[in-house]
Amino acid sequence: MTEAYNPKVVEKAAQSFWDEKDSFAAKESKKPKYYCLSMFPYPSGKLHMGHVRNYTIGDVISRFKRMQGFNVLQPMGWDSFGLPAENAAIENDVSPKEWTIQNIDAMRGQLKSLGFSYDWNREFATSSPDYYKWEQSFFNKLFDQGLIYKKESEVNWDPVDETVLANEQVIDGKGWRSGATIEKKKIDQYFIKITDYADKLLENIQELDGWPNQVKLMQENWIGKSKGLEFNFQIKDHNDALRVFTTRPDTIFGATYCAVAMDHPLAISLIESNPKIHDFIKNNKNITTSEAAIATQEKLGMDTGLKAIHPFTREDIPIWIANFILMDYGTGAVMCVPGHDQRDWEFAKKYSISIKQVIESDQDNGVSDGALEDKGILINSKQFNGLDFDDAFDSITKELVKTNDAEVKTNFRLRDWGISRQRYWGCPIPIIHCDDCGPVKVPETDLPVELPEIDNISSKGLNLSTFSDWMAVKCPKCSKDATRETDTFDTFFESSWYFARFAGISDKEMISKEASNWLPVDQYVGGIEHAILHLLYARFFNILMHENKLIHNEEPFTKLLTQGMVLADAFYVLDEAGNKTWLNKDSLDDKNGELLDNSGNKVFKDGMSKMSKSKLNGVDPKEMIDKYGADTVRLYMMFTSPPEQTLEWSENAIEGSYRFIKRFWTLVEGRSNNIEEPSAFNKDEETLRRKSHQTLKKVLKDYEERNSFNTVIAAVMELINAIPESFKIEDASESQKYCLNEAIEFSLKILSPIAPHVTLELWSKFNSSKDKSLFETSWPEFKENLILDDNFELIIQVNGKVRGKEKIEKTLTEEQIKSIALSNENVSKHIQLDNIKKVIYVKEKLINFVI
Repeated sequence: MTEAYNPKVVEKAAQSFWDEKDSFAAKESKKPKYYCLSMFPYPSGKLHMGHVRNYTIGDVISRFKRMQGFNVLQPMGWDSFGLPAENAAIENDVSPKEWTIQNIDAMRGQLKSLGFSYDWNREFATSSPDYYKWEQSFFNKLFDQGLIYKKESEVNWDPVDETVLANEQVIDGKGWRSGATIEKKKIDQYFIKITDYADKLLENIQELDGWPNQVKLMQENWIGKSKGLEFNFQIKDHNDALRVFTTRPDTIFGATYCAVAMDHPLAISLIESNPKIHDFIKNNKNITTSEAAIATQEKLGMDTGLKAIHPFTREDIPIWIANFILMDYGTGAVMCVPGHDQRDWEFAKKYSISIKQVIESDQDNGVSDGALEDKGILINSKQFNGLDFDDAFDSITKELVKTNDAEVKTNFRLRDWGISRQRYWGCPIPIIHCDDCGPVKVPETDLPVELPEIDNISSKGLNLSTFSDWMAVKCPKCSKDATRETDTFDTFFESSWYFARFAGISDKEMISKEASNWLPVDQYVGGIEHAILHLLYARFFNILMHENKLIHNEEPFTKLLTQGMVLADAFYVLDEAGNKTWLNKDSLDDKNGELLDNSGNKVFKDGMSKMSKSKLNGVDPKEMIDKYGADTVRLYMMFTSPPEQTLEWSENAIEGSYRFIKRFWTLVEGRSNNIEEPSAFNKDEETLRRKSHQTLKKVLKDYEERNSFNTVIAAVMELINAIPESFKIEDASESQKYCLNEAIEFSLKILSPIAPHVTLELWSKFNSSKDKSLFETSWPEFKENLILDDNFELIIQVNGKVRGKEKIEKTLTEEQIKSIALSNENVSKHIQLDNIKKVIYVKEKLINFVI
């Protein structure tokens, strides 16, 4: 009688075994290296299913590569600075440091419970002075190189969280975390000159062959390199000119108005003299300047009353102030061509401005229903009629250079990276301000500049300017009284180089020489929501580290896998005003097929949406592990959908994964691979061996080339289903047992990266030699001669309709195949030999009898 599968016992034993042997420590080796990294988490204290999916994918890849003979580095650490920890500390009346340490301890245990093969010897938290010391040191290098500067700039200010937000953190004019209405505010900020590297970042994208095209395109668009023309529109009755930038000079004859940003000098000059303009700018200045938001928000404007003189037609065209023009792109002023730019078209329609068509293209449907944005042939453009885009660009540029101070310019949408934040829980910027010497970097011998210790945080939070004793310091240059910088780094600063620190941890330097053995990261795993900021900043930092001879590689990540989100059903009730209140699935009652809440109110199903705290549709990984075991959770996560696609959570489906593991356990437990290979096999045995080796060949491709773990699992299920029952019984022949054992061995090794605990336990009993644990064994090799099938499946048709199928030996003649097809029981019901008019045979595929 076989022992019952008990995941708690099996998983505890496996994890203890790995810990005792320090099984996953990355050490110096002659084996080829493989560095697999999943984006490290913010230590919230609790794993969610998105974490589980992300880290299971990385672990499956790592374990597979170990079995292939690679020396694998798979580390784990904590992105532990930032506003979330500070806000949580306020809510729980503790210090952010204490809160973070507690959460790291909790999450480490949760990660270990899933059996992830991390090298915990390399673990670090970015909030540790041992880590951010080197970040401050690197900042000093960049400061010396002139790549860091400070200037007053207009920022998105969250008055509740009391910090600056990036444009991407402002949603519908509200702070992404606090929900507060965002204000525009001018403050001094530190910036790093990422724009100096815009061309390099753009050029290198072409080398990222292992990245998804979607992510590369997102980065290209974010950098936003564009060649265009900068020139003047003379302002009527003024000595001044309005300088504009356009990427489409070919459309200049379609310009029917100009528009400037709300903070353009022209707009600002009109505020005092024009109350309407004053009110318009005041009412709209706090609207986010994120391009994504601008693309969808209502287009609003105010006519300045000023007229621009068209450089070719000499017509007067109005100058507007518009909320969709960005001051920090181009000149902050544009010529607007509503016939050939959709944004301009929407604005023109709203304010009854004329629309002209000056381009003809293959997709030409006119401009009455929308802008025609394709490039094409010029029309209604006087002497330039008939020119295509390139010729028109050159010809119009030559004319404008003569009269309108035109010059061809290359612009980028990318802006320098603002790295200052005004909160306590972050890495202090290592600058000292002296009245005589100005900003002075903290000497290397005084690093790290550590945060002042606190017991808790008030409800409003705090920043470093509240610590007067900490701020007071002597100037390193002149020794006079000075003050410390009170801003902290944007947390993207920490996550932009952590991958290199994992590869070369040292007490004596930022990145040790060991890093050259591991970098670049061979496989990076994380969500596509990080496609722009984190991944772009990490690439930028990597270039800087390369220039400073800290690492040898210019790009950080060879391959990138962006996993899909985990979705689950969400439920809500409506109040009288139609507002939604989200409900946890477990709080619902099913009364005769109708869902009700505890008060008897009708519950509505929102469908599948991203698991989130706000919608109360998250599933606690711990509950699932306690109920089914870590291997079932891992198997389910990998089986339900390909990694790049969304995963729809279903407890019925996870039950199916649990049943499969129990069935597999029953098949393997109590068996031993102690059968010698026989000299001959019968037909059924050869069929199973062929299936085993075909499966091995297929899953190798799925693992290596496609990361298609769902089809790996499906292939093993198919192999197990193909095992004849007669091979499993006690008195099966030696050759049958050998074929069964071969199928089991392959299945154990194939599933080992996905379900490592149960396969380790089963292997320890199944492996008669006992010389190696499963994770130390090598990946099995398929035999090509066993994969080739001597048979094929013949499809038999009568007048084109399938009437039967037969297994046919490849050595048979066409006449022999015809005879077998005609003797098929079902085929004989639909055919008489003397009615056959024609026989069509497609070799090794089908035969069709026409009657």
